[in-house]
Amino acid sequence: MFFAWRYLWARPLAAALNLLLLSLGLASITFLLLVGHQLNKAFERDLAGIDLVVGAKGSPMQLILSGVFHIDVPPGNVPLQAVQALEKHPLVAGVIPISLGDNYQGFRIVGSSHDYITHYQARLAQGRLWEAPMQVVLGAAAARKLGLVMGSTFVGSHGLGAGGHSHGDSAYTVSGILAPSGSVLDRLILTDTASVWEVHEAYTALDAEDRKLMEEERELTLALIRYKSPLAAMSFPRYINTSTEMQAAAPALEITRLLSMLGLGADVLRAFAGVLLLTAGLSVFIALWSAVRERRADLALLRMLGAPPAKVAALLLTEALWLGALAAVLGLAGGQALAALIGWLLQLDNSLLIGGLVWPPELMLVPLMALGVSLVAALLPALGAYRVNVFELLQSR
Repeated sequence: MFFAWRYLWARPLAAALNLLLLSLGLASITFLLLVGHQLNKAFERDLAGIDLVVGAKGSPMQLILSGVFHIDVPPGNVPLQAVQALEKHPLVAGVIPISLGDNYQGFRIVGSSHDYITHYQARLAQGRLWEAPMQVVLGAAAARKLGLVMGSTFVGSHGLGAGGHSHGDSAYTVSGILAPSGSVLDRLILTDTASVWEVHEAYTALDAEDRKLMEEERELTLALIRYKSPLAAMSFPRYINTSTEMQAAAPALEITRLLSMLGLGADVLRAFAGVLLLTAGLSVFIALWSAVRERRADLALLRMLGAPPAKVAALLLTEALWLGALAAVLGLAGGQALAALIGWLLQLDNSLLIGGLVWPPELMLVPLMALGVSLVAALLPALGAYRVNVFELLQSR
């Protein structure tokens, strides 16, 4: 092991180049595995139990991204009465209303019912759920990043991103803080649907009569639907799309479409990583083959000192394994760092929680690939070392 380590770094520039190429390829694969794993986990977690999303007509994908993952803007609003009618439909087991429109320092204020929290099996870490309009429950990540505590008050801003004008006359009060659940709730500010109506009606109503008219025309952004029977998936979306002014989006179908769209980019990255690994393997092969030719005298001396051919060949294989092991460590660390960096730069911890420091079982492929590429590249050089003829070498000298 010691001789193999010394041999590896006998040519530091070549060893560093091989290590860099192999590490870059492995880091790319690590990054792809991490992002794929976390996206799948986020989709499975946040879509669990949601059979259909109903909202304004537009893009079905936009409905899913805005209403379930809260990473897009909704296409519009729908009448409250239309959503209330869905609750009475024989195929519907439950409806969770969602009202959007405001934010606080970039964190969305979501009007809904207590069923929204129950759906994700979230529990309170402090305080209680809202009991009246203008009380809010903070997700764990939102509370931590905003620095809000029980009893804190704040004023929301119009729009779903930071920078909108504030609703200065309508302050929210924190009544509870959720424990971390790993779901979309962690990054939301939750309140009663009536809070959203109250804020906007107070902001836009000209007089009491105008406010009464607005109350009669109240709207929701969208609704999350749960079926009574899986058979409802055959007819209920068609009923929504053809018989109402609303649009139905099936999460499973839209996420499949999204993943297929992302798949092209992932394939390009996989191909890039494959080219890097192939280049690294060829570079390792050339380096080890040259090393055998340069070290023929050393190898012959080892043979004369009693080392069997298999041990001489194993020396070269061990050198390749050292290179593969180092590259695996650097590749894993690099992939984790890249995922964390992109998550931080794009503020993905406020959306799909993509970041580093996650170790899915798939990452075991990375060290296996590193050792596999190194060993395959070392086979022919090792065979050359095994076949070194001591007597011919001594005669030639």
